[in-house]
Amino acid sequence: MRPDIDALEALDAVITEGGFAAAGLRLHKVPSAVNYQIRKLEEQLGVTLLDRSGYRVRLTDAGSLVLAEGRRLLAQADHVVAVAAEFAAGWEARLTVIIDGILPLAPTLAALKTMAVERVPTRIQVRVEFLGGVQRRFQSEQAEVMLVKDYVPNPEWVAMPLPEIECLLLVAAEHPLAGRRDVGLTELHEHVELSVQDSGARADDRHMFGGDRVFLLSDFGAKREALLAGVGYGWMPQYLVAEDLAAGRLIEIHYVGGSRYRFTPHLIRRDDRTPGRALARLLALLTPNDATVIASKTRTSTKSAPPRRS
Repeated sequence: MRPDIDALEALDAVITEGGFAAAGLRLHKVPSAVNYQIRKLEEQLGVTLLDRSGYRVRLTDAGSLVLAEGRRLLAQADHVVAVAAEFAAGWEARLTVIIDGILPLAPTLAALKTMAVERVPTRIQVRVEFLGGVQRRFQSEQAEVMLVKDYVPNPEWVAMPLPEIECLLLVAAEHPLAGRRDVGLTELHEHVELSVQDSGARADDRHMFGGDRVFLLSDFGAKREALLAGVGYGWMPQYLVAEDLAAGRLIEIHYVGGSRYRFTPHLIRRDDRTPGRALARLLALLTPNDATVIASKTRTSTKSAPPRRS
């Protein structure tokens, strides 16, 4: 038979308090009831746990081993109760966040670090996706939050704007397009375009230039490496390549249709669910100036304009 948790607690109390009477006071039981629990435990396990022959009861060798393991069980039981109490107090068991890979990860990591320090009990999953895959995963996984560049608005979602991001059209310093003036679309098509695809193997980036020579990469880290290697040209968020630009390793293309564009990413959460404590805390950390937006459930939808083509 499996040992009784209450009996293990009684055994711990007898040894910790120094006897049945003191253990009874701690457990709010008469000493005989405490002794009965321990004898039942001895019968269940088939071993003698206490040496009762002396003035004070002592653990037998078997009792020492059983109590050591029993205390681990008691600690785990206390943890289960504490976790249940936290969830009963409004903490979610799980929270899923989908992040567009073009967005900086640092703000989200800083928020998660704060929540870790605060010992938030919720298990938080962060998944990185790209392009249309962000919204598809947000919907398919029923995630609570997505941080996204572009999205199709939904009346059941609440959108909060995040800091604006600038993207630049770049090549390596040794690439043939580097330093050229008034580069047109036809000239771009003579070279390899670098782009990132989502997990569905779809290259649905509306900022692509439509040429036949395209290399699709898994993320912006790989795209940056390909740019630095002189493989081709492509758009990159400025914050990821600031050092490369300053060092002259990457060069902005003088494209006649415009070599820069800005977009306003958004944090999206579902309006059909009441935010639990973990989600409310995450939203407060990621959008500290939008508390009124969260409360009023204001919906917005801003889409970035594609660069002018020629």
